[in-house]
Amino acid sequence: MPPTTDSNRTNQSTVAAFAVLEEMAQHTEPARVTDIANALGMPRARTHRYLQTLVQLGYVRQDAASERYRLTLKLFHLGQAIADGTQLTAVARPVMAALRDSVQQTVTLSIPEEAGMRVIDIVRVETPVQIITRPGALLPLHSSAQGKVALAWGNTSLLDRFNARLDGGDPELAGLDRDTLQDQIAEARAKGWAIAPQEILPGVNAISTPVFDSDGQFVATITVVGSVQQITSEPDPTYIRAALDAAREISTNLGYLEYPV
Repeated sequence: MPPTTDSNRTNQSTVAAFAVLEEMAQHTEPARVTDIANALGMPRARTHRYLQTLVQLGYVRQDAASERYRLTLKLFHLGQAIADGTQLTAVARPVMAALRDSVQQTVTLSIPEEAGMRVIDIVRVETPVQIITRPGALLPLHSSAQGKVALAWGNTSLLDRFNARLDGGDPELAGLDRDTLQDQIAEARAKGWAIAPQEILPGVNAISTPVFDSDGQFVATITVVGSVQQITSEPDPTYIRAALDAAREISTNLGYLEYPV
């Protein structure tokens, strides 16, 4: 759907240009103008104009042979500069590195958004199964370990909006077993962690834990990610304890002294 805004308050061209960037960020391969236009419900000619502007600004590159478009690293470097300056990332990064070294698995930091969990930092480890998730990726609430933790520990409005999507027949949630998900959310709330074996990527599992700010509000997840051979559907307690300890340490450093798990 094309973005809708109050034209008296928001520059619609700016909103549309960001919509193009956000749509392109969902693709790992270069995209055609038609693909982007169809995904956004935007006229092809208008989409082309925005893409050409983004090319001129250096955020998008067009392949001369295929005429397809892809994002450059300019946007990534801009986001990285912002992320590096935030308290959350600055506090979390050394703990994430220590966790990675301890469990020898990739570790991610994600923050909640209405539509999912946004990955804002990754500390990788070299393994036979490479985790291809990138900073900036948006993970679904219903099929990621991070999302299940968010639905369990986040603001109740997040769960209410998600349930409204279910009730409204959101096609992205077609076939979702509500009872199973509710059980997973309740389990994440009781245990303080969630897993999602092969729900996002084949052969990959994750253990995700909640991070809280000084007011005790859920603000992020720390997640250990690895192959299903290493992180099984019944994870080694060592991985779980290490992830919980890391989330507790980050929460403490943010000023929250009563970590619930």
